[in-house]
Amino acid sequence: MVGITNKIMLAEIRRQQQLSQNIVDGQTAISTGITLNKPSDDALAWVQVSDVGRAQAQQSAWQTNISYGKTRAANAEANLLEVNNLLTRAQELVTSARNGSLNDTSRAAIVEEMSTIRTTINELLNQTDYQGVSVFDDQQSVLVPVSRGLNLEVVATRQDVSEGIDVNGTPMSIDGILSQSIDALQNGDDAAIGSGLDAIKIGQGHITVELARQGVRSNRLDIVGERLTDIDLDLTERRAALQSTDLTEVISNVKAQLMQLEAAQSAFARINQQTLFDLIS
Repeated sequence: MVGITNKIMLAEIRRQQQLSQNIVDGQTAISTGITLNKPSDDALAWVQVSDVGRAQAQQSAWQTNISYGKTRAANAEANLLEVNNLLTRAQELVTSARNGSLNDTSRAAIVEEMSTIRTTINELLNQTDYQGVSVFDDQQSVLVPVSRGLNLEVVATRQDVSEGIDVNGTPMSIDGILSQSIDALQNGDDAAIGSGLDAIKIGQGHITVELARQGVRSNRLDIVGERLTDIDLDLTERRAALQSTDLTEVISNVKAQLMQLEAAQSAFARINQQTLFDLIS
């Protein structure tokens, strides 16, 4: 009889401990706003939250790639704009050099500025960022993964930007075009200067097209980035729905369990005050 009584008391102690733990879990859920803290809380929901978490991690990686791509695209666009501005200035200089009233000093100053423009454009085309990554890719564009099965070209190659420009049937580079104009200026050959001016205009037209292409790349990154943000918001809402506390239900359960625990503790205290004779009689 005593053994049976001891078993009953131990079972009651375990029941009260479980009630206490449930109350603590409920209070934690109320304070944190999160009900799902371990698989035993809701096995199916836990699996779904784990799946959502993995999807969010992948989304985060893609968003990082988008951010990286936008930075490179912005740098490429800025450099192309500067190249475009420099070619505009080169046109102005070469046009002014065709003025027969220029003296040798003025012509030399134009040659010097043209040489500086040529050097600056080469620097812009070969520039690297603080990590040593080239503003423009070399030979082949690097594709950046931004979604499942989607890899985007974020910048053009240096060769596409500055080489293979059709100047009256002859493929030329930006550097070659500027070099040709500088030689014509130094020689004072007006016909050659005129041809150099036409070539610079063609070169600038080529850069304008490259600017438009870069704008398309940047726009594509923006669109994909917005789609990833929408997906991430959906995932966040889904996770919150699985984990979030239903305050009305949890508070009601905690109150009920508190009442059960108080009643059980009161009854247990009275039982412990009884004598062995009371228990077996």
